[in-house]
Amino acid sequence: MFFKSFTDENLAQNAYLIGCQRTGESIIIDAPREFDHILQAAEKEGLHVTAAADTHIHADYVSGARQLAVQGVKLYLSDEGDENWKYTYTDGIEVEFVTEGSKFSIGNIDFEVWHTPGHTPESISFLLTDRGGGATDPMGIFTGDFVFVGDVGRPDLLEKAAGIGGTAESGARDMFKSVQRFKELPDHLVVWPGHGAGSACGKSLGAVPISTVGYEKKFNWALQITDEETFVTELLKDQPEAPVYFAEMKKLNKVGPAILRDEKVRVLTSSEELVKMAAEDGVLVLDTRPATTADKDLLKGSINIPFNKAFANWAGWLVRYDEKLVVIAGETEQEDVQKALQSIGFDAIVAFADPALLKGLETESYATLSVQNFVKEMKDEDAFVIDVRNDGEWNDGHLEEAHHHFLGKLRTTELPEDKTLLVHCQSGARSAIASSVLKARGFNNVKHMAGGYSAYTATYSEK
Repeated sequence: MFFKSFTDENLAQNAYLIGCQRTGESIIIDAPREFDHILQAAEKEGLHVTAAADTHIHADYVSGARQLAVQGVKLYLSDEGDENWKYTYTDGIEVEFVTEGSKFSIGNIDFEVWHTPGHTPESISFLLTDRGGGATDPMGIFTGDFVFVGDVGRPDLLEKAAGIGGTAESGARDMFKSVQRFKELPDHLVVWPGHGAGSACGKSLGAVPISTVGYEKKFNWALQITDEETFVTELLKDQPEAPVYFAEMKKLNKVGPAILRDEKVRVLTSSEELVKMAAEDGVLVLDTRPATTADKDLLKGSINIPFNKAFANWAGWLVRYDEKLVVIAGETEQEDVQKALQSIGFDAIVAFADPALLKGLETESYATLSVQNFVKEMKDEDAFVIDVRNDGEWNDGHLEEAHHHFLGKLRTTELPEDKTLLVHCQSGARSAIASSVLKARGFNNVKHMAGGYSAYTATYSEK
């Protein structure tokens, strides 16, 4: 048996390639939308990808299953859950719908389906047995968003992101039952989760890529609780904000995302083109430069989300799906930026613009203040202090003068127009994004604190 895992660091998402070396067949579990690197890895090992399977209708990224299907790959998809949780894009493609107890094989590798609801009603897991290697019992389990290293999948996304009322508690109770069943598995089974640390699909995911059933029984907080009511309360408590784009992802992965074509995005060649396109209705200019560069020359109306590991997350929060995107990015980063945006369904990239095109244009800026100067300006009666951190960070401690307005909702938050807006987060990265959002909204006097709340507490706790 051949086995290889692939992690998209932008989304903390894991995909798996499993191949039978005797027959040359292979399968991808939870394929991302950009999967060429996985196909290349299979080809390198003399394998052909003949199948793909999803553990559930993903909410945090666009699945590559449909794209693979139109290329002749057979799909294995869940048929659990009610009519609201059925895939609807499967006409004309080869697909086998699976439920609790279903079995299928890829060459001499056997897969058994477990229905493991809780994160979502249709969630399934796959037990793997390497029959070709002489095994008669499972080696491990692909848990998707069911069991993570140190955590379990959150059940509140349907209610918080998709607006389906009452599903958080029922999902938590389903998760409790699924976890009790999981605890009956042999300790030696390997656990291959769908995500690692950095994903918003849980609240305390570990950074270690794999685990075992025995280890999770011993150290995963969710597996220590034996009382259902206590489990439900603890699981629903302190879950992070649900990214707004999750609702769109659920829809796309249910009805089927658009098929990507090998079409090149237009690259602008003049500053005049950039200004003209930026002025068009429905266009958002998305600046992907580092904040320390972009803060000095922001194109009016643009927002700056630096291209790093957090890029896809904040783009999902702050960009709307009905907007056409003109993306400011260097030539060497444009392809990777496009893949990151498409991974969460932002296909309407109408043009790229090199940062050099900003030279000579009328631009805007915001100020970066030291902790001491930030504190000094807070005392001004015209100051309005904004803390853009998440709920948990705010609850752990905050400035008495601050107003809590989470970054992800800042494009629509009502704010005073006649004040100096003083913005901070935990380290300074999110407040820089927030400052660009506020400038794009037309607020003239915007300043943020270098180092954020961490720098503030370090500075004043010593005094």
